[in-house]
Parts: sequence; structure tokens; C-alpha cells
Amino acid sequence: MQWTLAATEQPPEWFIQAVKKYTPASSGMYAAQLLWQRGIKDTSQLEGFVNHKAYQPASPFEFGEEMHLAVSRLKLARNAGEKVAIWGDFDADGITSTSVFWDGLGQFFTQNSQLSYYIPNRLKESHGLNNPGIDNLEKQGCTLIVTCDTGSTNIDEIIYARKLGIDVIVTDHHTLPAERPPVIAIINPRNLPQEHPLYNLSGVAVAYKLVEALYQTLPDVPQQPLEDLLDLVAVGLIADLVQLSGDCRYLAQLGIQRLQEDFKQPPTARRRPGVGRLLELCQKSGDRPTDISFGLGPRINAVSRIQGDARFCVELLTSRDIKRCSELAEDTELANARRKSLQKDVQNQVAQKLNQLDLSTTSAIVLADAQWPVGVLGLVAGQVAQETGKPTILLSTEVPPEDETETSAQPLARGSARSINSVDLYQLVKDQAHLLHRFGGHPFAAGLSMVVENIPLFSEAINQRLRQSLGGKTLAATIQADITVTVADLGKDLFLELKILEPCGMGNPVPKLLIKNCWFENAWHRNQQDAQGKKVQYIKTEFDIRDDSTRNAFPGIWWGHYKDELPIGRCDCIAELDYNTFKKRYEIRLIAVRPSVDSVFTTHNSDLILDWRNQEKSELGNQQPAVVVAECPTSWDDLRAWWKRSLYNNQQLAIAWSKPNQQSPNKIWLTLVGIAKYLSRTNQLVTRVQLLEKLGIGDQTLLLGLKALKYLGFTVQRQDRYLHISQEVKNTANGGTPTTQPDAAIAKFLAAVREEQFQRAYFAEVPLSTIVTMVNSQ
Repeated sequence: MQWTLAATEQPPEWFIQAVKKYTPASSGMYAAQLLWQRGIKDTSQLEGFVNHKAYQPASPFEFGEEMHLAVSRLKLARNAGEKVAIWGDFDADGITSTSVFWDGLGQFFTQNSQLSYYIPNRLKESHGLNNPGIDNLEKQGCTLIVTCDTGSTNIDEIIYARKLGIDVIVTDHHTLPAERPPVIAIINPRNLPQEHPLYNLSGVAVAYKLVEALYQTLPDVPQQPLEDLLDLVAVGLIADLVQLSGDCRYLAQLGIQRLQEDFKQPPTARRRPGVGRLLELCQKSGDRPTDISFGLGPRINAVSRIQGDARFCVELLTSRDIKRCSELAEDTELANARRKSLQKDVQNQVAQKLNQLDLSTTSAIVLADAQWPVGVLGLVAGQVAQETGKPTILLSTEVPPEDETETSAQPLARGSARSINSVDLYQLVKDQAHLLHRFGGHPFAAGLSMVVENIPLFSEAINQRLRQSLGGKTLAATIQADITVTVADLGKDLFLELKILEPCGMGNPVPKLLIKNCWFENAWHRNQQDAQGKKVQYIKTEFDIRDDSTRNAFPGIWWGHYKDELPIGRCDCIAELDYNTFKKRYEIRLIAVRPSVDSVFTTHNSDLILDWRNQEKSELGNQQPAVVVAECPTSWDDLRAWWKRSLYNNQQLAIAWSKPNQQSPNKIWLTLVGIAKYLSRTNQLVTRVQLLEKLGIGDQTLLLGLKALKYLGFTVQRQDRYLHISQEVKNTANGGTPTTQPDAAIAKFLAAVREEQFQRAYFAEVPLSTIVTMVNSQ
């Protein structure tokens, strides 16, 4: 594994003094260095970052007309006594989103009689709306569905619901389709500019904003304060790993406060006894973001991973029945213990299979087994990818029960794929779509299924494709430390200094501390136990760490590792500083360790890449000289080529494309047909570049479009640099082209347009930090 140290730039003295106001017990130097690295470089930014009271949150009505439409439809439903259903999702963000709506909309609609909720089964259904579930709601008399954390791309299901007389309001934060779905309203922050403070909201935060808009519109109706929902918002935000900036950070700060305040109450006085009991079971107090990311979040996620059906989690988070909540919390804790045990079992089995692979000649890891439970494969794949530095795909070939599949169908393998920063997993797997049954995801994570007999072909194909794109280079796992400290620095003062960065998340990760030339003492390990006292096959090692800076040792833990894995003698380590509420002590959480060597830490300097996206051309004219990329790319390879050019020219790389204003794929097809008819009628020639610019598509997609034109009777001939397009009307009744062939060709063109538009939308919004990582990876 390659270790890197973040680029260090000494912040000015005035900034260090400004930070010290918030860290009176220490120098503030480490916090100032981290904040400066992360783009907080003036006092107004600093105050808004550290003190939520100085931050001005955005109004829910900044979602514009869509929010007004949603509120109007909900008011209509309330006045007419309609039945409303919440459609949630089975992960922590989806469960908390559903819970926010259950409590929030429950102030305007009578729970159970007027308001209900539906959550898909992880092991039997996929994310999003589905027709059987809609049928079930229609039988119950539901006339309005409000989704949360899902629904943006469920076009067919939304149309199906409309045919049954059910309106749909979508609240979501996932990628938008090229065309607005036929819904009453769609509240999705991806519709906002990337710099908007609401842009990074997760599903639960979007749900909260809709409830907030209702509270503002009908202030005399609710009986409970809106702020009572903030603890749920914090749980979903932090568990979903969204970028905690703007309103995301603000809501998380307020929510953690509410979480801690409620936990401090006696169990009989808590607003959320289920959350309180769950915190007790995981030995947390709710005052830290890590209490969510390592405590509540994994436990909520574990229920659907192990049981499939996670509906009772909403009751756990919202019920006031102490006895019932205690039972549900213990069921959740047992599910998490089972998840840990299953995860460790699969991890061990994967390790055995990895030992049989030559990793030096393997670019992408593809492993399958009939006994692996699908629910934990994503977690294990993520661990393997981090440890090996290679994209990892784990598949279960277990055949589902006969009543859930056609006996004549070929057996399918289902599983999960996880990548690291160096590989665009989505692009890699998509290239083998012809071998897949289903596939969906993004550059770093995906779910997929395929016919079992296709697995060897798939493995060989993606390894070959990845080797080609790497050009002979090998992938290596990397880990980045933020600052260098000594054992003498560790403790309460440094912990409180670094705590001003909380809540941490994407874009503002937990600080990773490099400790050089240290050693370990008093190491021991043991298996974890579940709530019933049974051992779980999940190891935790405890130890003391020392170095030459002090005579005192400092305690630490290493999750999932045995004491024998600690190096003997001097070593370097990367760790996070934490406070153990249960043991009431400060400790480090070990992340990585290696024997001490005179190693060189490489530094990736993001200043070499300038983010000029979405700026006016007049503004760009005044910028310093750089290699400017004005055209939005559709692959990482395109961008890496520009990066290599900028390095060759010893210039900075400026990414200067704007968010694409894209037409619908159908409109692009009709435009292409119209151009072809005009050129045929006038006998004019056209260049390939002219067509690309007019249609706003790429070369490969244009080629598919020209092929589709041939099925409509057009002939495309090349004349030097030009294309000549003519039309000959064919009569299908007299042996012409069957109508299914042009339909298939057009569908292929439309799919290619949608894919290009998805990629351009992704590159218009992807954080600069991701771009820096990806271009440096090759």
C-alpha cells in the first residue's frame, strides 16, 4: 500500500490566531493547517464553518416551482381527506427519510388511516418504485405517493401509477434522468447549481425541506416543533456519506445537538426511546458524528442486509413505546452482530480465494461462490478494493427459491462491485453490458447480475479492458495522512482542537494522523459479543502506542485485526483520534501500520488543476495561462489525456466546461432525421464535425445514429471530408426492412445519447477532489 501525505501549506499567522479563538486550550496550529488545506481561508468562512449560529440556511422554497407544486398537492390531499403513502428505501438514508415523513407529514395527515409507508425488501426487490407495490397501495385506496431517497428515474412506474389514478411527488437526491418524469413535483437538489448550499442534500435532508415548507405554509397545523426531526436528519446525512457542506453541515450540526440532548434524558423522558436504546447497545452517546457512522448507521443498514424487510426500523426511530422500542433495538443489534459475523466469514473465504490468484497479473478481482449472502457482498468488496487497490466484484451464485424465479430460466449470479479512486467502475462494467442481466451504479460502486456461465467471460473481458486502459501500469492501494503528530501530541487538547472540524464526511474527512517511528505494547485481542452474550466472529485488538516524544503510552484499538498483525519493533502508523464514551478515555483508532522505513511520502498538489467550471467566457479571459478544457468530457480517459498534455507543457490544467444544456434524446433523434431529409432534398454535403456540433453528441453515438438512418431508407456515403446523405423510400410490405429492425437501431441510438448525457452531467458536477484523485491514478 502506498502512503501519501496531504500537501502542506503553512497558514498565515492571522488565520492561526483566528482559529485559536475556537481552541483556547491548544495552539490551534493543527486545526488551522487542516482548515487551510480544505479551503477555509478567511474569517467569515471560518465562523460559518465552526459556528452554526453564524450560518444562514437556505429556504426550502429555493427549490422553486417544484416545491410550490408539492406543497399545493399535499394541501389538496389534506383538505380532501385523501390517503397518502410514503415510498422509502431500505438503507439508513431511506429509513430516516421515511421516518422524517412519518413524523413530519404525520402532523398534517392522520397516521395509519390517512398516512402509510412502503419500504422495498432488499433481498427480494430493488431500490425505487415497483408495480406490485403500487398495486398494493392502489388496493388500499391511496391516491398520492410521496417518495423519499428514490424515484427520480422510475419513469415507467410513475406512468403506471398515473394510469391507476395515483399522483406521485418525488423527493430524491440521486442522478436525474434526461427528461423530467411525469410527476406532480420532483424535489431534487441535482436540479440546483453545484455551488448552491442545498446541492449536496441527502434523501433525508430533502424530505426535511419539504416538511419545512409545509410548516411554513400551514404554521397553525403542526403540534410538534419542526426541530424535533433534526436528529433523524443528522443520522441519515452522516450515514449516507454525502458531502457535509452548506446546509448539509448546518443540519448535521443541529441534528447531533438534538441527538445528544435527547440521549441525556432519562429513558422514560426521551422523545426517541428507540434511538436512545440503540445508542446504549452500541455504547455511544450521540454527541459525535462517529456515533452515527460507526454506531447507528451500520445497525440500521444491517436489518435489510440480514432480514431483507426493514420496515420495523421506522417504528424503532419514531415510536414512543419504550418497551416496543427496546425490543426492536435489540433485534437491530442482533441483526448487526449477524451482519458482522457473516461479513467476517465471507471476508475469510474471499481471502482464501485471493491466495489462489496471482494479484500481480490481475487488474480487476472477480470472485463468485454459491454460499455467499448477497447482503454483505458490497461491504466485503469495499474492504478488498481498499486493501488491494484493485476494483473488486463479488458474486453469489446461489439459486433463488423456485417460487421466485422461472424454473426454465438460466441461474443468475447477483452481487456487488466496489472500486477505489483509480478506476471508473461504471465505465469498466458498462463496456461488458452484453454479458450482464442487470447493472446499475456509479464510478465507485455498483450492483449487478449475470447468467452464471458468463462469469469467466466477464472476468476475462474486464481484466483485458482495464489492462488496456492502464497501459502497462499496475494499481496499488493508497492511503493519505493529513498531518504528522507524535504520541505526546495525542490526548484531550488535540482531540478538542480537531473537533472543530466536525461533523466530518465527504469533502471534510476525519483527520488522519501520521505517527512515525513508534511501537506497540500490551496488545491483546478478543471476539466481539452480541446482545445475548454470544461470540461474533469479529475481532478487535487493543494496544498501547509509544514513541520517543514522551514516557507515557497512549491507548488504541484496531478493528477487524489480530494482535499478531501488529509489527514487532519500530513502525509508522496512520490513525484517527477518538473519545471512547464507554471507557471514558481518549484513544486512537488504527487505520494502517507498517514497519518503520525511511520512506518518501508523495504529495498530490490539487493546485495544478483549476476549477473554472460554469464561469462566463468573459471571466475566463482574465485568468492566468493554462491548458483549458472547454468541452465537457465523457470519460476519465479523455480527461487524463488533457492532464498529460498539461504536465508535458508544464502548465496548470483548467477545467472550464459548463453544465450542459441538453435536449431530450428523442428531440436529438428527430433533429438528425430532419437534417438527413433536408440534405437529401437539397443534395448538400455535411461534415462530421458539423453534425456533432449541431446534435451535441459524440462520435460513437453519431455512428449509431447514421446506422439507424439506413433502416429508414437513407444512404450515407463519404466524399473526402464530407458526408452525402440521400433517401430511398422502402416498402416493407414488398420485402423491405421489418419495422422491428429500425426500432431496435433507434433504441440503441437513444440509449447511447442518454449514456453520454449521464456522463456529461456527472463530469459537470463531480467534485474537484475526485478529479484530482482520478487523473493522478494512471
